[in-house]
Amino acid sequence: MHSRSRAVPAPALDLPPPFRLVTLREVGDAFAHARAIAADAGAGTLVHVGRFDLVEFAVVLEPEEPLKTARRAFYAGMVALRDALLAHAPPERPITFAWPDAIHVDGGLIGGGRLAWPAGAVEDAVPEWLVFGGSVRTVAMGEKEAGLQPLAAAQGFDDLGSGRLIESFARHLMVAIDAWQANEFATVVTTYLRQLTTEKGAIPSLDSNGDLLIRWRGQQAPDRHALAGALTTPSWLDPATGGPHS
Repeated sequence: MHSRSRAVPAPALDLPPPFRLVTLREVGDAFAHARAIAADAGAGTLVHVGRFDLVEFAVVLEPEEPLKTARRAFYAGMVALRDALLAHAPPERPITFAWPDAIHVDGGLIGGGRLAWPAGAVEDAVPEWLVFGGSVRTVAMGEKEAGLQPLAAAQGFDDLGSGRLIESFARHLMVAIDAWQANEFATVVTTYLRQLTTEKGAIPSLDSNGDLLIRWRGQQAPDRHALAGALTTPSWLDPATGGPHS
């Protein structure tokens, strides 16, 4: 499915252990490739596509709990991606989430995350692997002016298109995973919910399986939004480009 000819020598990225980098040519699909090799490549394999218009990557994870709760790793990936963006953004630049998977900067869509698990995996069994994928737009085609617009520079990001974003993501993901293993995953959840855009008056929380619960005053039971179903079709993804919607 993915031939060796599509892989290229990896750039010199400073990734912490246990990450191992696989770099694809611009025509590659990091998320699809990571899913295809996940079972053999193992945890820590990070696939990167050398696109000029997107920072696109996917990482293989090997959870230690049933799929129905292991999907919460998605939130760890989203928080790590936001923290990596913050490292390159000016202090006043708001970076927020639209549940569950989209990332906005100043209200504008810049990218998002995805999560995959093995086909046919049972909810109550530990899945062989998970794959978290992220994409962040670095340039965009202007509607009124011809040519590509440097989106990252226009929004004040420092060297967003470089491998430094992936390096930063890897380090922040390790922090989130360490918190999970130390039974401190609530800190990841709190960080995600603080940056979640919701309707006025809504009180968001996450169930133990990652579902979003929205409580309203005077309402006895919360509204439930299922994470598993929401992840099947990424809200931010433009299938034609492989990046976020314009």
